[in-house]
Order: sequence, then C-alpha cells, then structure tokens
Amino acid sequence: MDRLEAMTILLAAIDTGSLSAASRKLRIPLATVSRRVSELEEHLNIRLLVRGTRKLTLTEAGRGYVASCRRILEDIAEVERTASGEYHAPQGELIISMPPVMGRIHVLPVIVEFLRAFPQIRMGVQLTDRFVNLLEDRVDLTIRIGALPSSSLISTRIGLVREMLCASPAYLKKRGVPKKPEDLVSHDCVAYEGYGIGSDWEFRSKGTLQTIQVPSRLVVNSVEAALVAAIDGAGIARVASYQIGNLVKSRTLVKLLEAYEPLPAPVSLMYASQGQIPLKLRAFLDFAIPRLRKRLGYMHA
Repeated sequence: MDRLEAMTILLAAIDTGSLSAASRKLRIPLATVSRRVSELEEHLNIRLLVRGTRKLTLTEAGRGYVASCRRILEDIAEVERTASGEYHAPQGELIISMPPVMGRIHVLPVIVEFLRAFPQIRMGVQLTDRFVNLLEDRVDLTIRIGALPSSSLISTRIGLVREMLCASPAYLKKRGVPKKPEDLVSHDCVAYEGYGIGSDWEFRSKGTLQTIQVPSRLVVNSVEAALVAAIDGAGIARVASYQIGNLVKSRTLVKLLEAYEPLPAPVSLMYASQGQIPLKLRAFLDFAIPRLRKRLGYMHA
C-alpha cells in the first residue's frame, strides 16, 4: 500500500465530505478510493471513518490521524517546493480565488500582465463568491470583499468598495428620481440574493443606519444579471462601485442616493503565513498589489 497516496485520498474524502466526491476531485475510480481507505484502516488496525451518514464523520482516532496527515503532506510539499527551486527563482503554479465580477474587470488583466513578465510561472484562477479555505482547497491566495474574520492568514488591503444604487436613464425618466431612501418603496427594485442582501437595503444618514425593505419584482442570484436588468430598465439595482464605472461614464446607468451610501467595504488580498513565502508568491504580491490598488482607486496610508 502506498501510504502517502492513501493519506491524500483520505484527506480528499474528509475535505469534500464523501468518498464519491473525493473520487471526482482526484479523478480516480470510487472503488479505488474506498479500497485505499479500507486498506489504511486495516494497516493501522483502527477505524478512521463513520460511514452510512450523508457526510463522512471522523472517529476520535481518525481526527488525530487526519491532523497528522495534513502536517506530513504539507511538509512533503514544502520539501518539493524547495527542491524544485521555488525559493530560488519565481517559478511554478499559483492558485488564486476571487469574486467573479471583480476578477474579470480588474484582476485578470493584472494576471495576464504578470504572466508576461514571469514566463516560468503558471496561474490557476478560480472565479467564485465562495469563501475558500486556503489549506483545504489548495489555494495560494484569495481576494475577499468585506470585513475579515479573525484568522492566521496575512491580509493586505488593496481597495475599498462602495455599494451604489443605479438605474437606467429611461427608467428614471418614466418613474422619477428617488431623493431619499424612503422613496424606494414606490419604485421597482432588482434584488440580488448574494451576501444576504436580498430586499433589505441599508443606508446611512448623519451617522445613523437605516434599513429599507424595497419592493423587488425581480430577484436574481448574479450581480451581472442585476446590472443587465438595470440597463434594460427593469428597475433600481444595488451593485458595487467597481462594477459600474464605465457604465456611469457612458451614461448607460445613473448613480442614485450617493449621500446615503453605507460605509465602504475593504477589499483584501489574503495568503497563508506558514513558513517561508515562495518566490512565485512574493513576485505576484509585489507586482499585483500596487496595480490593483491603482485600479481600485485605493490610496495606501
């Protein structure tokens, strides 16, 4: 039995929640996944997993063993990175996770420019609103919007994002321009089912927070869909400032109620703090941070 292979399969099963999901992630037959885990249990003469539930559960012995497996595999990966020269020259692969729209508008152009400057580096880009776990998902760095929970990750602020209301000139000509948040109750609004925003929109006036439950004839689960709907005159949408800059300049959309906007949310680039930073990651940080700050209009204090 290849114990390192078995450890990798076991961790994949725990991280994905099932043997079948681990099979898909690792692209190996389900029968092989099940057999390797069983062989590992037989070798150790202990039970690692409780099967038969909707999600795999570790036994007490399994929890300790899995924690040790993570450390062992991380140490091996560190040795391999050192041997391959990642700490001597910028090379290898970087995996980055980011919000889809921000990624397409601002981050991908910087990544393309970076790859031209560093031909020995490859990059994998994950466009997702999901908060990834860097270690479990094998991601090198992530871009997150909003307040950050306490963690061991290193974070660097690269911008500030404002939540803005917008609508098309045609809609405003037909329905009028709202002057205060309360006016929204007589308008059609496009709600976005993301980050818990829904139809409860928050505003700030003279330091006081105010929540308005806006009428939403259209509810979408994509910011881009909300923008398309607003452009087509479906109503007033709430979007992030970085998403509508060019649309406002071209008068395709009009900003509304700017005096009542809530406080801006920080945009942060985050990466793990364990051990020495590989040169490929340091190269990207040094290259991307000033460029992203410029694109996002953030002045570092």
